[in-house]
This record gives sequence, C-alpha cells and structure tokens, in this order.
Amino acid sequence: MSLFLCCFFAVSASFAQADSIPTEQPGLQINYIKNQLSSSYSNTLDMDSARYVWAHPFNKKRLAIVLSSEAVLYGGSLYGLNTLWYKDYPRSAFHFFNDNDEWLQMDKVGHMTTSYYIGRVGIGLMNWTGLKRKKAIWYGGMLGSLYQTTIEVLDGYSSQWGFSLGDFAANTAGSFLCVGQQLAWNEQRIVLKYSFQQSPYAKYRPNLLGSDLQENVLKDYNGQIYWLSVNLYSFMNKDSKFPKWLNIAAGYGANGMTGGSFNPPYIDENGNQIYFDRYRQFYLSLDVDLTRIKTKSRFLKSVFYAVGFIKIPAPALEFSKHGVKGNMLGF
Repeated sequence: MSLFLCCFFAVSASFAQADSIPTEQPGLQINYIKNQLSSSYSNTLDMDSARYVWAHPFNKKRLAIVLSSEAVLYGGSLYGLNTLWYKDYPRSAFHFFNDNDEWLQMDKVGHMTTSYYIGRVGIGLMNWTGLKRKKAIWYGGMLGSLYQTTIEVLDGYSSQWGFSLGDFAANTAGSFLCVGQQLAWNEQRIVLKYSFQQSPYAKYRPNLLGSDLQENVLKDYNGQIYWLSVNLYSFMNKDSKFPKWLNIAAGYGANGMTGGSFNPPYIDENGNQIYFDRYRQFYLSLDVDLTRIKTKSRFLKSVFYAVGFIKIPAPALEFSKHGVKGNMLGF
C-alpha cells in the first residue's frame, strides 16, 4: 500500500489538473471533443456543465520528462528493494509460491487496488504528453501491473517468498479495471477505495501487523477495508437530477487474523491460550466521489484528486457469519 499512497498523492494531483482547456459554450465543446478524441485523450467529459476538456497536442519534451522520471523511479525503487529488502534473505533459483489462502485474500485485493491507482496516474501522465487516446490508456493503465510483476520476479528469486500467480492475477485485474473503464466510458465510474480503523490484533504480533498507527495502516489487514465505489449518476440519463457526486459502495474486509494462513498459538501472561476467530466481512454503504463535486478552485480539485482513494465515512451494513449489524462510520 505504501507505493499506492505515495504515488497517487504526489503525482495525480500535479498532473490531473494541469493544462485544462476552459470552454464557455457547450455546443463548441462537444464539437471540439468529437474532433479530438481520435488523436488525444479526454480525461473529463461533462456535457451538462461544459466545465473542462483535457486534451493536449503531442509533446515530445513532455514524453521525455515522463519516461525519464518513470525510469528513475522504477529503477531506483527496484534497486532499493533488491539491496535493502532482499539482501537479508537468502537467494534461490526462480520458483513459484502459492499464497492464495493467506490473509483471507485481503492482500490480493490490496494488490489489485495498488495496480488500479498506479494505472490511473499512468493514464494521466500519458494524456499529459499528448499521446493518442488508446495508447495513453494502454501504456499508462498497465503501468501498475508492470511494476508489481517486476517485484513478483524479485520474490521468485528469494527463498523467503516466490513468484505468486495469485498476486500476478490481482495486479492484472486492477490494471484491466482501470483500462477497461477508460476505453469504454472515458471515465472511471467504478472506483476502488480504501478505509482503515485500528484493530485489537496488532498488539499480539506487532512485528508482523505493525507496532504503531503508521505501520498498522500498511500491515494490519484486520483494520483495512477495500471498496468498490460505484457512481450511480454516470449510468443514468444526463438529465437526471440525481446527485452527481453520490456513490454506493460495496466493501470487503476480514477479521481475527494474526497470521497468513493460520493464527499461531498465543499465550497470555496468565498462561492461558487465546484464540481468535478468522472470518470475512462484507459491507454496503454510501460514498462520495469528490472529483465530481463542482468547484472553481484548482487547489480543491487537486486535493479531491489526491484523497479520492479514501472511502468517505458513512453509515454501513456489515454482513458476516455472525449476522448483520450496523456500522455508523462504515469502516
């Protein structure tokens, strides 16, 4: 998750709101869109308000900046992982590792979400360079899968782990979710989101689940929920009065996990063994698509893009083997 958080916050806000083309007349805007779609990618398309169209002529200098920056980040991060992370573990011949039963698949959803958001940033960057629409979508949208697959290859040469086909499938699914929507609709109507609330389990294995809040956010799957947040208005007639920013969200979480495939025995200070029940949780809640809120402030637009991956707290229903219960904040 750390790559996803840093990459999305630092890059998307910078480029998503750059070089907009304001238009005053809807008719002119629509004609402009029709003329440009064959050669450039339109990131925001709102024919009701005629707010902005993101379309740029091809710019070699921008492409060089993007490719060189990506190469430095890509190579530097992989070098850091290889020398600082993997060096503490013995190397081995390339091998596969089946971890599909671990963490009740919460880690797989995390892989999917990370790949999805790197893809969104990648598309924005490719659009900024002025590449043709389909090239911008495919080249940028598959960036997350490419990056994370490289990490899987490094795992494949470590005796501690191995190349996970489950992780590879999750990475690819996240990229395809991003690319498919952009090809079909020129927008992201179904967005992956994230929320977190500290769980009581991290204290039993702080080395694995994190010893403080910052580590818990990244490591403790018990406190994480991943959401499919669907914008209802985008599937309706454009004359609808339904709020454009209101989403409905379906969430997935898990609880009671102090180990990947099973919970190691834990003995308290009185010599009693403590057991935790591992189970899945499903949620239904409302959400807000911040990027669809009308504002003339470029600063607010950048903020909305930067924090758009966070599920807005709202009342939710939780479904699990323990029944149905309400949750006031939807965490």
